[in-house]
Amino acid sequence: MKEIILKVNGMVCEGCEKRVQNSVKTIKGIKKVVANHKAGTVMVMGKEEIDEKEISEKIINIGFDVIGKDSLL
Repeated sequence: MKEIILKVNGMVCEGCEKRVQNSVKTIKGIKKVVANHKAGTVMVMGKEEIDEKEISEKIINIGFDVIGKDSLL
């Protein structure tokens, strides 16, 4: 399993978290998505071949800004 944590701007509520989670879960190979609007992060777990760019594009397409990987990684 591979884990990616992205910093995301624009999530302000639990509804935003659900939108991000539902969008990213549609990507083949994604097993788990946890968005946290308070921390401004999205954690994605999936198969080794998951594409960070594809995840970012999904998030951007629903109106949020991906500002990179979490600096804690």
